[in-house]
Amino acid sequence: MADAKTAPVADSGDSAKGFAFALAAYGLWGFLPLFMKAVAHIPAAEVVAHRIVWSLPIAGLVLVVLGRTADVKQALRTPRMLGMAALTAILITINWGIYVWAIGAGRAIETALGYYINPLFSIFLGAVLLKEKLDHYQMVAIGLAALAVVILAFGAGGLPWVSLALCISWGFYAFFRKTLPVGPNQGFFLEVMLLALPALGYIIWLEATGQGHFGDTGTADVLWLLSCGLVTAVPLILYANGAKLLRLSTIGIMQYIAPTMIFLIAVFVFDEPFGTTKLVAFVLIWTALIVYTASMLRSARARRLVAQASPAE
Repeated sequence: MADAKTAPVADSGDSAKGFAFALAAYGLWGFLPLFMKAVAHIPAAEVVAHRIVWSLPIAGLVLVVLGRTADVKQALRTPRMLGMAALTAILITINWGIYVWAIGAGRAIETALGYYINPLFSIFLGAVLLKEKLDHYQMVAIGLAALAVVILAFGAGGLPWVSLALCISWGFYAFFRKTLPVGPNQGFFLEVMLLALPALGYIIWLEATGQGHFGDTGTADVLWLLSCGLVTAVPLILYANGAKLLRLSTIGIMQYIAPTMIFLIAVFVFDEPFGTTKLVAFVLIWTALIVYTASMLRSARARRLVAQASPAE
């Protein structure tokens, strides 16, 4: 999934086309647990390897269609850019691996929690690493989220590591991804390109040792694994193009669509246990997100009023 702060946003307002792109992206991410549950019998590392390998041709085709291959060529000649792309590639691989494993292990509720917390963690990172000043609403929201984590840890006898690992890995991915001076489509291609060779080597090793599922006699696993590229690349590309046509506040609200769908699927489709402790924690998280969203909308309204009051040039 994507953080609202990682993509350029149009300041002039929202467009119906941008809204449709973003809604499709978040909807696909919301339904992704159903796909991951279908491949739960395949080890998470193998699924992630196929996500990488089969995303590469799709991402490459998009760049060819958009005529942006020159950006990638320039990046390949820039060691610093390659180093940053390698770092973000490692972070996204960790995030994908934990997510795929968690869905198969019956911990989809924890993945939803992780992605709910993510925007609040991004604010926290901005305050700690970039010395961005937090307003009172943001501090309250972060405090409520921290309290929710403490309650979950107390109830489970340990930290909710799946939620925290997903939140932290995606938070740092979004943070460092902003340092890549290329567009989202080009950046995604760079990441999967750097990961493709080791991922392909791992797949070949699995097949050679009889542990892989791509060479099975049945066609079901082959089709599932081939589809990994589509379910990975398509929503990212839709999001990248939609976010450019939407305001930051709109994307900020829409980013709750996917974790909400994951939560509903986990409870009502996967029938995962949802006791009192988790209920209290989620109520705190939802309250934190309401406070955070109110702060975001308030700031956006203040910026619009300032812009309207400024004399036209």
